[in-house]
Amino acid sequence: MQNLVSICIPAYKRTIFLKRLLDSIATQIYKNFEVIVTDDSPDDDVKQLCDLYTNQFTLFYYRNIKQLGTPENWNEAIRKSNTPWIKIMHDDDWFTDEKSLHEFINAIEKNPSSSFIFSAYKNVFINENKTKDIFINTFRYNMLCKKPVTLFSENSIGPPSCVIFKKNNILFDNKFQWVVDFDFYIRYLLSAKPFYIKKVLINIGISDTQVTQQSFRKPEIEIPENFLLLQKVGSAQLKNILVFDAWWRLIRNLKIKNIAYIKSFGYNGDVPEKIISIINFQNKIPSSILNIGIVSKLLMLICFL
Repeated sequence: MQNLVSICIPAYKRTIFLKRLLDSIATQIYKNFEVIVTDDSPDDDVKQLCDLYTNQFTLFYYRNIKQLGTPENWNEAIRKSNTPWIKIMHDDDWFTDEKSLHEFINAIEKNPSSSFIFSAYKNVFINENKTKDIFINTFRYNMLCKKPVTLFSENSIGPPSCVIFKKNNILFDNKFQWVVDFDFYIRYLLSAKPFYIKKVLINIGISDTQVTQQSFRKPEIEIPENFLLLQKVGSAQLKNILVFDAWWRLIRNLKIKNIAYIKSFGYNGDVPEKIISIINFQNKIPSSILNIGIVSKLLMLICFL
């Protein structure tokens, strides 16, 4: 019988984390899967670890001829897959228990009209010895179903490890690092119906080594990527208050004061009038006031209206 799902693991060096993930895969009670490991590492450590698991489940290991990086290594794992469903798992994430994959498969079987399924998850802060369960609220889920572009304001789905989706011709955009996941979600959900599993099925390892953590509040990354994503979805989406609020917060948090500042970080395209209006509005407000949460939200609403 053909395997139903490919667990795609884009790997790079971190064999301690990868072992934890592979151990969690080996314990799954659902067995109709293959594992695809695409390795960006410069040595054989990942391969040697993978060799230890080839008798426990179907595992295909591929060393990339040249280092692909994030997210092209994710795409490479998807390309190598041989199944109709894709389950991306980053090497520092892992299944919460032996029934996790079974829960995803059960959701697939019970919701045949859905080709994109995601679950609640647990953030595990590696260096802080703390955890936090993350659930999507009803409002955000309803907005996701009606208008996927609202993911611009908050990635309410979570990291790719929380998702299982039907394979098609949509891949992750390798121009992105910071917005790469919800750019993919927005494009995929334009023609797909999502389904949410209200159970914590995935542990997400949070550490300083992650690309997303290294990109946070870095204007040289966030500014060009957010503008490129806005170009893709269309500046008309700024009429949605959730998208407008996302830009309000971005401009405030990165202290964007003028178009020259935007261009200095590598974006030379058009800046929509609504973005300019936010910049001009915020320039009139002392930063000490802008940074007060409830006050900032009220000012955003005034600017939007």
